Amino acid sequence: MSANPDLKDMSGYMDPISEPADHNYAGSDDGLHIGSIPRITVHGFCLTDATMRVAEASMEDRRMAKAHLKLDMGGIPAAIETFEQAPTPNLIIVETSGRREDLLSSLDHLAEYCDAGTKVIVIGDVNDVMLYRDLISRGVSEYLITPVSVFQLIGSIANLYADPAAEPLGRTIAFFGVKGGCGASTIAHNGAWALGRVFQSEVVVADLDLPFGTAGLDYNQDPLQGVFEAVSSPERLDETYLDRILSKCNEHLSLLAAPATLERTYDYSEKSFDLLVETMRAGVPSVVLDVPHSWNAWVKNTLLGVDEIVLVAEPDLANLRNAKNVVDMLKQLRPNDRPPHLIMNKVNVPKRPEIKPEEFAGALGLSVHAIIPFEPQLFGTAANNGQMIGEIDGKHAIARVFDDLAHTISGKAQPVRASRSSLGGLLSKLKRKAG
Repeated sequence: MSANPDLKDMSGYMDPISEPADHNYAGSDDGLHIGSIPRITVHGFCLTDATMRVAEASMEDRRMAKAHLKLDMGGIPAAIETFEQAPTPNLIIVETSGRREDLLSSLDHLAEYCDAGTKVIVIGDVNDVMLYRDLISRGVSEYLITPVSVFQLIGSIANLYADPAAEPLGRTIAFFGVKGGCGASTIAHNGAWALGRVFQSEVVVADLDLPFGTAGLDYNQDPLQGVFEAVSSPERLDETYLDRILSKCNEHLSLLAAPATLERTYDYSEKSFDLLVETMRAGVPSVVLDVPHSWNAWVKNTLLGVDEIVLVAEPDLANLRNAKNVVDMLKQLRPNDRPPHLIMNKVNVPKRPEIKPEEFAGALGLSVHAIIPFEPQLFGTAANNGQMIGEIDGKHAIARVFDDLAHTISGKAQPVRASRSSLGGLLSKLKRKAG
């Protein structure tokens, strides 16, 4: 199969790689040229003990400190078995051995379960240019020849995410309440927590409600620095500085908190938050923005630039009016993007006249993504304890709503056994999902 000339343009995820003359970094054993790896999830499937030892040593390297690396034996068959039932990580590393035809067939099978943003590194024992070209034509990001060294492996991973022309790593999701008090922040914080748990992937929550933000309370965190420091020092803002001011909530969730004080006013220009969002996108797979209920230049600009928007509303007339205004504005600002996701919150409040969620959504030209009933005991207990709904009762129906929301905003397909043949390979799979 010949290489597709639209590989880079169509996938957006694969970096062009030169012929396999020196891409194993054989001449560089000090690792000084290698940058740090961003907050990606990596799942490796080794065949030999030697490669497993190299991968384990790579896990301990300082450059991999922010990445989440999981290792298993079994090569491509084990990878296929795993991802038949689970979403794929940011990067899959598979070791293979044997005939070229078997390798290509196995990769085509694996491609049936790969999400559009997943990169693939193959480690093999065949030094053949034609094989290399076949792998690249299928969208494989890199092919390394055994035996590999620690720095070869880490360097290959770093190169995949170091290209300034490559697509940003992160996906940005903005949660916006159409009326004050409708619970958008609670939905955002629970949705972000579920996103990290379901996909075992790094998530950063940025609380942009600087004077009144509640993310610190909801996650039981009291950080000294956060969003204010980030936007107040743009000359210092890079991934290193961001690491210093992030508050770690759990293994996969970090918080950029709001100061939540009234000691100063927070008057920002239209572009004030752009650098912060772009810095987070460069190093984190999922960025959740808790956008306050207000309408000014920077809020409008933030909603214009994100990948996904989740609107939260209660089923009453004031919420409907505001939601209609927001949806109409978003259609103008984002004519080529898909509509926002609508979540109806605090439904079935006793004795309150309400608009039926389907009628509410129909007036907006949207469908209801989720309906969350009025559960003051459950949400009140969670808020007072600084916990998420999934922490209090992971089997509760509302916890499952947040899990479903995580799948939607992740941009990843739920794992379903593909019925099509494997012809077309990984590139066809990626192109179809990206489109």
